[in-house]
Amino acid sequence: MSTNRTVMDDKLSAKINEWIEWNKNEKMRSEVDQLLAKNDKAELEKLFLHRMEFGTAGLRGRMGPGYSQMNDLVIIQTAQGLLKYLLTQPVEVLKNGLVIGYDGRHNSKRFAELTAGIFLQAGCPVYLYSEVCPTPFVPFGVTKFQAASGVMVTASHNPKEDNGYKVYWNNGAQIISPHDKGITKCIEENLKPGEGAWDLTVLAGNKKLVDPLKEVMNDYFEIISRNVIDREKNRDAPFSITYTAMHGVGYPYIVEAFKVANFKELIGVKEQILPDPDFPTVKFPNPEEGKSALDLAIKTADSNNSVIILANDPDADRLAVAEKTENWKVFTGNEIGAFLGWWMINSYKKKHSKDDYSNVYLISSTVSSKILKTMAKVEGFSFEETLTGFKWMGNRAYQLLKEGKEVLFAFEEAIGFMCGNAVLDKDGVSAAVAVAELATYLYNNGLTLTEKLAEIYNKYGHHLCDNSYFICHKPDVIRAIFNRLRNFQEKCNGFSLQSYPECLVNGKYKVISVRDLTTGFDSTKPDNKATLPISASSQMVTFTFDNGFVVTLRTSGTEPKLKYYTELCANPEIQNSETLQCTLKEMVISVVEEFLEPEKNGLLYRTS
Repeated sequence: MSTNRTVMDDKLSAKINEWIEWNKNEKMRSEVDQLLAKNDKAELEKLFLHRMEFGTAGLRGRMGPGYSQMNDLVIIQTAQGLLKYLLTQPVEVLKNGLVIGYDGRHNSKRFAELTAGIFLQAGCPVYLYSEVCPTPFVPFGVTKFQAASGVMVTASHNPKEDNGYKVYWNNGAQIISPHDKGITKCIEENLKPGEGAWDLTVLAGNKKLVDPLKEVMNDYFEIISRNVIDREKNRDAPFSITYTAMHGVGYPYIVEAFKVANFKELIGVKEQILPDPDFPTVKFPNPEEGKSALDLAIKTADSNNSVIILANDPDADRLAVAEKTENWKVFTGNEIGAFLGWWMINSYKKKHSKDDYSNVYLISSTVSSKILKTMAKVEGFSFEETLTGFKWMGNRAYQLLKEGKEVLFAFEEAIGFMCGNAVLDKDGVSAAVAVAELATYLYNNGLTLTEKLAEIYNKYGHHLCDNSYFICHKPDVIRAIFNRLRNFQEKCNGFSLQSYPECLVNGKYKVISVRDLTTGFDSTKPDNKATLPISASSQMVTFTFDNGFVVTLRTSGTEPKLKYYTELCANPEIQNSETLQCTLKEMVISVVEEFLEPEKNGLLYRTS
C-alpha cells in the first residue's frame, strides 16, 4: 500500500514507505494504515520524520508505529547500531557477549529477544534472562560475566503505554558520553534490517545463548546474606513489613532477599504482587508519587497491623518507604537517603574500627539533599557530588574503585539507593533489606524511623527539602524561562553574578552563588567555569543563598517536566524546625513565582 501523494509530500511519503517495507509487525502496520486512511498528515509527520533520540538513558517512549516510537523495527535498528558500535570498541563483544533483561511491560520480552537474535546472528554470546527480572540484575550480570555490555528493556515507572531500552557499558554502569553519541551514529548508519534480523528461530537450541538467572540469583543473594548485620535479631524483628511490587517484577526477588537475610515473611499487597503491564490499580506506577500510589499498600498494612511499608517501582530499582506512628508518613527520597546513609556509616564503623575513613566514599547527585555531604564531613568519610542520575554516580563509583577506594553508599532524591558496590546502579532489592535491618535495629532500641530521622537532623543540622515539578509541553516556553534567568534585570544588592537573579523576596534573601550546567558558568570557581559536565541540550541552574537555601531548576530528560529541587541546610545549633519550615515555604513560593512565573508561562501544576 503506497501513501497518498496528494496529501503527503515526497519526503514523508518516502519515509512511510521505507518503514512499511522494513516493518514485519502486522499490528503496527495496521495502525499506520488507519492513519493513512484518515490522511492524518500531522500525526504521520510526527511518527515518521522524527527519530526517537538515543541518549545516555538509551531509549524511552510511547509504544507504537513509526520512527519516533518504540516498536520492533526501532528495536532492531537500535540493536544493530549497538552491535556495530561495540565491534569498534575494545570490549571484545564477540568473546564477552551481552547481558539482556526485561520487565513485565507489553513487548518487553519481544524487544529483548529481537536484540538477542541480532547479537546471536553475529556470533556473540548472549546472557538472556529467562524470566522478568529487576533492572539491577543486568549491571550485576555484566560485572559477573565480564560482558561487553548490557541491555535492560524497561520503562521503569512510566505509564503503561511506554517502554524503554537502557544500555550498560562493560564496567557495569549505565552508558555516558561519548558512547551515546557513538551508538546513535551507528544506529543511523545501520537502519535497514539485516538478513535474519526478524528471525527468532536463531534462539532455539543456540549454544551461545545462556540463561544466567539461576547463577546470578545465587551470587546476588549470597552477597546479601554475607552483608547481613545481625541474623538472629532480624528473625525476631518486632514488627511486620507490608510490601508492594507495584505490578512489577520485584516480589519473588524481594521474598528471596528477605529469606536469606533471615526476616519473617513479608505481607504482600496481593492485588499488586504479579507483573501486570496495564497497572490496573494505580494511576501512575511510581511509588515516588507518595500516598496516591500507596493506597492499597496502606490498606493492606492497616488490616494486618503492619507499621512499615516497602514499595518497589515496576522494575525494582527504586524503593519507597512508609511508616505508621500516629499516622502514615511516606518518606521522601532525601529522608530515606539520610537514615540509610547513617545506617551504612554506622554499620561500616562497627565492622571496621580505624583512625582514617577518608578512603571510603559517599556519593549523591547534585539535586539531592546535602545531608550525605554533611555526614561525611562530620564522620571523616569522603564525599563526592555528581550530575543527576545513577549513570553519573555509577561511573564515578567505578572510577573510585579502580583507584583503590571504597564506595559505601550512593543515593538520589528520586528514591534511588546503592548500598555497597555489588551493583553500580540503584537497587531497590538490596536497599529494601538495608531498610529492614535498620528498622530492626531501631525498634529493638526503642526508636522508630521517624524518630531516628529527627535525631539525625538534630546532630547534623536540619536539611529540609521541598521538591516538585510543573508540566510543560512547549520547549520554547522552557527555553524562554531559562533565558530570562540568564538575562535577569531585577538587581537587588549589587553583587554581580553576570545577569542572573541576585535575591528573593525584594532582597530579603541574597544569592551568593550560581552554577549553570547548561552554559558552564559557576560563580564559585576562580575562572567561573563549572567542573561538573555540562550539556547545552538540557537546562540546569542552581542558586545558593546566604541562609543555606539551595534551589536547582532543571528539565527532565525523559518527561515534559520542569523540576525544582530545594533544600534549606541549617546549622545544628538551629533546632526550631517550625521556623525553618516557614522560611523554606516562603522561599519556595518565591522561587516559583519570581523565577518560573507559572501563570504567565502556562505551566501545569503537578497533580497529587
